[in-house]
Amino acid sequence: MPPLTKMEEKIKEILKTVKYPGYTRDILSFGMVKKIEFRDGKAIINLYINTRNKETADSVVKEVREKVLSLDGVDEVEVNVETLASKEPPSPKTQAQAKSSPFADQKKIEGVKCVIAVASGKGGVGKTTVAVNLALALAKKGYKVGIMDADAYGPNVPTMLGIEGAVPQVIENNKIMPVDVGGIKVISIGFFVEKDQPIIWRGPLVSKLIEQFLRDVVWAPLDILIVDLPPGTGDIQLSLVQKVPVDGGIVVTTPQELALQDARKGTKMFIEVGVPVIGIIENMSYLICPHCGKRIDLFPHAGAKEAAKAMNTKYLGEIPFEPKAAEGSDAGRPVVLYYPESEQAKAFMNLAETIIKEAKCIETLQ
Repeated sequence: MPPLTKMEEKIKEILKTVKYPGYTRDILSFGMVKKIEFRDGKAIINLYINTRNKETADSVVKEVREKVLSLDGVDEVEVNVETLASKEPPSPKTQAQAKSSPFADQKKIEGVKCVIAVASGKGGVGKTTVAVNLALALAKKGYKVGIMDADAYGPNVPTMLGIEGAVPQVIENNKIMPVDVGGIKVISIGFFVEKDQPIIWRGPLVSKLIEQFLRDVVWAPLDILIVDLPPGTGDIQLSLVQKVPVDGGIVVTTPQELALQDARKGTKMFIEVGVPVIGIIENMSYLICPHCGKRIDLFPHAGAKEAAKAMNTKYLGEIPFEPKAAEGSDAGRPVVLYYPESEQAKAFMNLAETIIKEAKCIETLQ
């Protein structure tokens, strides 16, 4: 944007209080404000909002209009907004505007063919367990796989893979070699901090970390990169999709209603930022009795299946809970590697097969 007048600076400052729906960051820091102009009592604001959801765009426009109108000296507000809603072929003008969108800096990771993000609306649903075992299952299917632990505040991937204390090698040009375990490449902030050391970082620092993991780690050659996102719908999720085109998103939930409510939010998050939703996984769907081997439903059955149907997305299947497998995760022995004959390991292998069929980016690797 060109240099701003004093009133335009005031408008800019108040726009910093407008949060993008579902996130903690404001629309200005996301680069959604493309123009601020003020003349003769009229404020003109141009926005680019990366969504196909009209309600989201309308919500942002409404708040922008209200807050700018609250400024002394502003009599009228004109908000011009571009979104992803139009399905018509883009004109040269629209293409030029898109280049300045907050997602214009997306760039594929060198040597990585397919990026799949694993998310959950809330913590405690076994998202990392799913991400780790899915990566291992895909590797068993013959794919070159990596896993990026993007949960900067709770990096559990090293623990689940039994590689706590591993030190990635730094080579020339400050490139980082990921740790190789079970046939997959792994990177995590857990390799760079002491165990139990809290990560107390603001959003911009975490964003830089994500970019470093994407650009400075030697992933190539890789068919599939699994990104284990933190719970919720925060800054890290949006930082990821701003930096790389994510080919598909998977949402992990458990059958109880509270988890399903948050899973719906996680699914909507992917839709909002233009990431194709591969589907929803129901983890800890039932218990395998360690004595008789029979199935015990811990929660009302098929909750995730109904949620997927209501959101018009794919139900990818259910993963059982097995005490032995849970102990294995805590001890760094993921079931796909250490208990391949268990019901849980078989469920992960079936899940991998389903995702191979559903994820369009994997389909192109065949």
